[in-house]
Amino acid sequence: MPFRQIEDDAAAQSLAVFGAFHGGPGAGLPGSGTLVLLGPREPGFWPAVIASPEWQDGAADPLDRWSARVIGTLAEGFGGRALFPFGGPPYHPFYRWAVTSGRAWVSPVTLLVHETAGLMVSYRGAILLPGRLELPPVPARSPCAECAGQPCLAACPAGALGASGYDLPACHGFLDTAAGSDCLSSGCRVRRACPISQGYGRLAAQSAYHMGLFHR
Repeated sequence: MPFRQIEDDAAAQSLAVFGAFHGGPGAGLPGSGTLVLLGPREPGFWPAVIASPEWQDGAADPLDRWSARVIGTLAEGFGGRALFPFGGPPYHPFYRWAVTSGRAWVSPVTLLVHETAGLMVSYRGAILLPGRLELPPVPARSPCAECAGQPCLAACPAGALGASGYDLPACHGFLDTAAGSDCLSSGCRVRRACPISQGYGRLAAQSAYHMGLFHR
C-alpha cells in the first residue's frame, strides 16, 4: 500500500499522519510491521468532530469514541490494527512512539513538539500495519534548534512549565485564579507561544475542551 494513500484516506477523515516508523527490536510495538501515528488535521478537525454522532448523542467521551470509530474503520480498511492513547491501563507509549517517528521531539519545556503542529501536537490514535511500508524521509533535527528566542520557555504566567519540567500543582493553582481564564478558554499559553503552533490552525474551542477535561 502506498504511504500517500494512507495520508489521503486519513485526510478525508480530518486526520493527518504525524509520523511513522518500522517495528523491530526495542521499538515497543505490539507486533512487527509499520506504525502510523494519526493526529488532528487542521484546519477542519474540530468542526468534523462536533458534527459527529458521538458529539451529538450526549454520552461521555465523545472525542475518544469518535477516534475509536474513525481510526478503527481506517485500520480495518488498511488491513491493520488500531491502537489508542486512551482505554488503559495499560497505556500504549505514544510519547515514545512520537519521538521514535523522527517527526516529534522533546521541546525545551519537555512537552512534545511536532514539525507541523508544534506544541499543539496530539495523537488520536495509531494504526499498526503488516509489512514495512516505504516511508518519507524525516527532518534532520528538531525545529527548536533554530527557533529564535525559544518563546515557550518564558510563556507560562505561573512559571509551571520551563526547562526544569512541569510543576502540575502550580499549573492547576493558577487556573483556579481569574488570571487563568485565558488559558482555560484559549489553551495553554506555552503551547500557543510556539511559532509552529501559531501556524497550525487549531481552534480555541478545541483547546478549551481539552483544558476543561484537564482542569476538573
